Amino acid sequence: MITSTSNQHIARLHALHSSKGRREEQAWLIEGPHVLEAAFDAGVVPQLIIYDPDWLGQDAEGQRLLARLGEARAGGAEVFEASAAAVDRASETRTPQGVVAAVSGAEVTAEKVRQRRRGRLRPLVLVLDAISDPGNLGSILRSALAADVDEVLLTIGCADPLAPKVVRAGSGAHFHLPVRADLDWEHIRQVLNGAPAVSQIVATDSRAARTYDSYDLTRRTGLLIGNEAHGISAKARQLSTHTASIPMWNKVESLNAAIAASVILFEAARQRRVAGANLGTTEE
Repeated sequence: MITSTSNQHIARLHALHSSKGRREEQAWLIEGPHVLEAAFDAGVVPQLIIYDPDWLGQDAEGQRLLARLGEARAGGAEVFEASAAAVDRASETRTPQGVVAAVSGAEVTAEKVRQRRRGRLRPLVLVLDAISDPGNLGSILRSALAADVDEVLLTIGCADPLAPKVVRAGSGAHFHLPVRADLDWEHIRQVLNGAPAVSQIVATDSRAARTYDSYDLTRRTGLLIGNEAHGISAKARQLSTHTASIPMWNKVESLNAAIAASVILFEAARQRRVAGANLGTTEE
């Protein structure tokens, strides 16, 4: 059992708290039974796992995970029991959840993730314009996966999608949702105009006369969500072909970026369900 907080494996996991450490290690941090289960379910084997057996043994989720750690070891992971103090040092959270792991960055490239997905048509491409809050970014990624977005494009200025707070808020979305980060606007334009090209690029704007639910979001669409404080940038406006607002009562002027994104994403999902029902098809 690892008991020292200065152990080399603990030090490696702690290094993944920072963007510098993630670049040097070419890996990222996942924490807690839920996200580790999501990795296993996606067929992803972490490079390194440390866990507190007493903590995981407290509930059914943790006990289920304990049973899968042997499979991870057989799949090539380094797996070690650790004391609560060692797990606390490796963890980025204030309240560690008993298990911390390092996953190769190669496991979540957009190309690798796309290979895991079923091949049905997904019409919506989500573009995030300088979403800087890690919690917002992770929540948007989780909603994007739930609404079956094709892929997410992150502009320069967005939070690091592999930062621990983003990963926790994403709750496993990283293993199934293609994400491309640090893209300039010319690159984004090329992606949206590539095959299959979008037929409309809709940017959220609280001042827009046209509402989000008036658009046909079953078409191949680029959806632009702007920065939490400043909204969409000038370059985003230049790229967009339409703008959309979310009607609100009681003099509320704007919504949290993650909530606004989710409202529109699930409207798009609703429209696809209706279209599918009319055609006699269903989606999972």
